[in-house]
Amino acid sequence: MAEMLQIERRDDRVVAALNRPEVRNAIDQAVIDELHALCEELEENPRVLILTGSDGVFASGADIGQLRDRDAADARRGVNTTAFRRIRALPMPVIAAVDGYALGGGAELAYAADIRIGTPRVRFGNPETGLGIIAAAGATWRLPEIIGHARASELLLTGRIIDGEEALAWGLLSALHEPGDLMAAAHALTDRICANGPRATALTKLVLLAPADQHPGIELEVQAELFESDEKHRRMTAFLERRADRARAGEVKTP
Repeated sequence: MAEMLQIERRDDRVVAALNRPEVRNAIDQAVIDELHALCEELEENPRVLILTGSDGVFASGADIGQLRDRDAADARRGVNTTAFRRIRALPMPVIAAVDGYALGGGAELAYAADIRIGTPRVRFGNPETGLGIIAAAGATWRLPEIIGHARASELLLTGRIIDGEEALAWGLLSALHEPGDLMAAAHALTDRICANGPRATALTKLVLLAPADQHPGIELEVQAELFESDEKHRRMTAFLERRADRARAGEVKTP
């Protein structure tokens, strides 16, 4: 049986590419099952996750053939919602590297990432109302947080599709890259993340996702933990030593 996700594993990151090119990487139950298995792996062994698609498409949406046959009980189970919430809650950051179509459930998968980068040929949209349903896997609460209520309302109520330039201007994407450079850019972001303290990174994500009523208490408790860590002492000592070395080097006069 073909794998729905092409997965590349490294010590500090995992790259997962949706791999259903014959249906433009539409998200069906098999994809959801493999996403759950990947989440279980990353919950046990946290690493940065880069999500992308194969053949110049991120994900064209949910598999309409399966979606048409789902009933009220399926809706209440939240097939896609449950997987996307699990991705959002992963201990380490998730980067969506988006090229081509990211529509419907594919867009909602990208919204679940912590960071989204894309290409000029990106096409984001939530056309669900045109199919007689709503975007129920995160768009109605995540999209307003990302781009603001007014813009999210326009996209969700009209089903309009926006390109990479507009997505960048609206803050849905943090950067645009040419298609051939997209994965290198995703890895460069991951390199920067992985150069930092892993516990501090994980706790920063935790605090970013905390409800408003938990602030500022959650920051203070997290900082209290980090202030007592060996990692904090080691990194700050190294910083001070590098600064002292630069200062000494600046005092040396060369002929």
